[in-house]
Amino acid sequence: MHNSRILPALCLSLLTLLAWPQAQAAETGATRPAQWAQPVETHYNLYQMSPTLYRSALPDSRAVALLEKLKVGTVINFLPESDSSWLRAPGIKQVQLPYRTNHVDDADVLAALRAIQNAESDGPVLMHCKHGSDRTGLMSAMYRVVVQGWSKEEALNEMTEGGFGDSSHFKDGIRYMMQADVDKLRTALANGDCSTSVFATCSVKSWFETVSASKPAN
Repeated sequence: MHNSRILPALCLSLLTLLAWPQAQAAETGATRPAQWAQPVETHYNLYQMSPTLYRSALPDSRAVALLEKLKVGTVINFLPESDSSWLRAPGIKQVQLPYRTNHVDDADVLAALRAIQNAESDGPVLMHCKHGSDRTGLMSAMYRVVVQGWSKEEALNEMTEGGFGDSSHFKDGIRYMMQADVDKLRTALANGDCSTSVFATCSVKSWFETVSASKPAN
């Protein structure tokens, strides 16, 4: 009699444990903040950040029809490999800005943010890397903070808890974000500067080009 009571109790406990992950996942999906990027297509890790900005993993030729349906006008690629192997749609521009999160600096961020802003005037923009998590995640977070005015905490929460990939890959992006001077980045973006520092390689190059152009011809 005693055993007959224990067995149903054990079965009930086991079922409860098995159901817990599904219930937790359902709760997480149901409570996803409305301001976070919203899922569009899971295969490409494709999310919509705003009416004019999407983020994803590396697309392929099968994604072109979807991009055209979303009226994407520009694809920004953070990988060293070009998108020309899969993207041949004449109506979609390609911008390539390769970088690595463990070597990212303000110039990389400003180049990406400026490219996004310039492209948004021609329609929705998709930015991507290989998995759509670390490189794309950092630029998405910096867009949130510098352009949209989110706090670092809000942007980091979305980056690490938004379901875009393994959070262990975000340590370099988190490190950069924690030390980034948002006010300087915002000012440099508004002024058209390539970096927040006059000693940056791009700033020095720009200075030399300006000086050379101002010299009178012999």
